[in-house]
Amino acid sequence: MALPVMVRAALPAVPVVNQLPGIKKTGGSLPDVTLRRDDVAVERTQVERYAAVCGFPNKDVAPVPYLHMLAFPLHMELMTDARFPFPAIGSVHLENTIVEHRPVAIGESVSLALQATNLRASTKGRAWDMNVTGTVGDEVVWESTSTYLRVGKGDKENGDPGMSLDAVDVKGPVWSLPDNLGRRYAAVSGDRNPIHLYPLTAKALGFPRHIAHGMWSKAACIAALENRLPDAVKVEVAFKKPIFLPGKARFGAEETANGWSFALVSPKSGAPHLLGRTTSL
Repeated sequence: MALPVMVRAALPAVPVVNQLPGIKKTGGSLPDVTLRRDDVAVERTQVERYAAVCGFPNKDVAPVPYLHMLAFPLHMELMTDARFPFPAIGSVHLENTIVEHRPVAIGESVSLALQATNLRASTKGRAWDMNVTGTVGDEVVWESTSTYLRVGKGDKENGDPGMSLDAVDVKGPVWSLPDNLGRRYAAVSGDRNPIHLYPLTAKALGFPRHIAHGMWSKAACIAALENRLPDAVKVEVAFKKPIFLPGKARFGAEETANGWSFALVSPKSGAPHLLGRTTSL
């Protein structure tokens, strides 16, 4: 997230300033627009930097979640647009689904298109989807849906309760997450949301200290399963409780009829940070 984008993201959270025309967020409908990044090269040096932070081996193809990094500027461009109804800062990344139709090779160029859809009542506020389609030429190779939540007055009876995922009996390794993990991931992903960077910047936004990126957590879980996943796969996750940095998290996975169920939990309490599943396509 470049500095001008960070400023645009932050302004709707600044009192008085957030009432100015072009900055004020109205909570209305989603803009009917498609944003694009065309012919983005999948470069080995960038893929390997990402892989090192998330725990993937170096290969001649990009890791399953890597294209999310290439699409992230589109997420921020749309959410900082004056027409977008909700502020970027304070919107919660609730769920993420990635469908990889085939691995994307190092050196290929991918075109990405993003649309925001399905604004709806949630049990905890209002939710919407950011849908990305990645193509190589005319071939759809990768898709994602990131569900965001604006916490507010929810509809407890009829609102969307979110993704239903099976619990996992987590008995795997405990991961130690260093204090600088958010800054390291920000450097490779471009996601420099202040809640992930330093205790001081996180406290300014209501957190006791900084937290790990949800998409780092998802990527690390995929990396732990990487050698057991097929080339064509769907990976769905629901983000639960944040992981404060520095911190620890325990990973576990169970094989299912058509993939894996997995989780990342607190080693002390067992409370889930992330629940997920993979499905072979």
